[in-house]
Amino acid sequence: MKRPKLKKASKRLSCAKRYKIQKKVREHNRKLRKEAKKKGVSKRVKKDIGVPNSAPFKEEILREAEQRRLQIEEEKEKRRQAKKEQRAEKRKKEKEAASKEAEPTAKKARKDDSGTQSEKKPAPDRSSKHFLCAELSKVIDASDVVIEVLDARDPLGCRCPQLEEAVLQRGGTKKLLLVLNKIDLVPKETVERWIQCLQQEFPVVAFKASTQLRDGVVKAKKRRIVASNEVLDRSRGAACFGNCCLAELLISYADKTQIEGSLRVGVVGFPNVGKSSIINSIKGSLACNVGIKRGTTKMMQEVHIAKNVKLIDSPGVVASPSNPPASMALRSLQVEEGGESVLEAVRNLLKQCDKTQIMLQYNIPDFRNSLEFLTLFAKKRGYLQKGGVPNTEQAATTFLADWTGAKLSYHCKAPENHSLPAYLSDAVVTEMQNGWNLNKIKTGNKETLKAVRFPNQASSIGFTSKGPTSGLLSVADIPEGKPGAAATEEEAEQNEESSETETTEDSNKMEKAEKAQKKTIKKKKGNVRFQSVPIDISLSTAITDDAYDFNTDFK
Repeated sequence: MKRPKLKKASKRLSCAKRYKIQKKVREHNRKLRKEAKKKGVSKRVKKDIGVPNSAPFKEEILREAEQRRLQIEEEKEKRRQAKKEQRAEKRKKEKEAASKEAEPTAKKARKDDSGTQSEKKPAPDRSSKHFLCAELSKVIDASDVVIEVLDARDPLGCRCPQLEEAVLQRGGTKKLLLVLNKIDLVPKETVERWIQCLQQEFPVVAFKASTQLRDGVVKAKKRRIVASNEVLDRSRGAACFGNCCLAELLISYADKTQIEGSLRVGVVGFPNVGKSSIINSIKGSLACNVGIKRGTTKMMQEVHIAKNVKLIDSPGVVASPSNPPASMALRSLQVEEGGESVLEAVRNLLKQCDKTQIMLQYNIPDFRNSLEFLTLFAKKRGYLQKGGVPNTEQAATTFLADWTGAKLSYHCKAPENHSLPAYLSDAVVTEMQNGWNLNKIKTGNKETLKAVRFPNQASSIGFTSKGPTSGLLSVADIPEGKPGAAATEEEAEQNEESSETETTEDSNKMEKAEKAQKKTIKKKKGNVRFQSVPIDISLSTAITDDAYDFNTDFK
């Protein structure tokens, strides 16, 4: 009987039933034995007695039997070998027949392969600077409107004079539009000042891209508690602001110009400014790959947002090695490629910030240098290696990811006295602003600034910008050697000169001190004086039996 809530039935039986079964089995076996006895069949196999010892010529009989057994085995082995040979011959005949049939087709295939191999070229390296520059120039040539994406935390540092000059020199009806992205990470006052400052050159659109695009659609985080008031913190979630304004602006411009086909809009800028995120936010789905790592986009990609408007995603502008180290740490691909150490990049960034603001932002005590900051930061986040040693490299990569990604809030002050760059004039500015609905841009920027929740001035880190970052657009501008080689050589020469000057100064000081000591000894010959000798009390030189050397555990 099958028990409830159990897979198998129970094997337990009553004693009467078990004994009955055993009795029937015994009777059945007895019956089988009786029938076998009548038939004369027995289970036991009779043992071969062999040749008895009393038999005459026993040894000869055994020898003959052994020879007979060996002959039988040899005959069996010959049969096996003959069968194997027959099978091998059959296989050979089948292979020859198949090869004769396939010979003409194989010859044709070889000829085709030889022709295609001569025509084929090696695939270009997509991560090389030559390829990235070529792709960027393709985007500029193909586009009717060029959107330069700027990070609102450092808009001046994200501008590339070579890029803007190249767009203006192409001539025709090419327009340049500035998009100020990541405005939710900057105080409201600084965003307004930057918009006023940049509007004097090109039209500016404030933008906040969506950061939660998953599985092709925008998904907002579910909230357990709904706010009672209408003002909600939607800027931190999936909501994006400025996308409607920018899309309507491009569609209206396409209707005005009446270009054949669709209006091509190229989205350009330095790595990690949010080019692909802006395209995804306007499209409303995950059309382009997005990542925290720099240089995620390698090739140009076209995305349709309307019938008459087409956006073109582009790889990031390659920063020139002649830029200052702070701007290279934020916008260069050297850190990702291994050309510059992560620790050096963090050291250059910390120089441009206020120490107290960094301490408050990361909740870290006072530090003397960048290495001490990274050790404290690693301990705080739990980045520890074997033996409890802090992993400074992992801490440095997370620190850089905070600064380049859409996480950390820092800002740069807008210049009070604005002046046009050398490649711009009043006529060019008016020409670039023609065709755009400037009133619509102003109203759209006001709406986005009202909707976005901005951080406080006190919670945002102050950062000193190093000015516009120069970029490499053509293959001819790329240096042949490794990037930053000239800068490193200059730094090495400066270090050598400084070390030489320091050694000469130290030697002069030592000579002066020795002369002064000799004069004092000569003046006072009568009195016995003990001359002080400098003693080295470092852990490495101290020779004590009882002292414990703490350096042994960390070798």
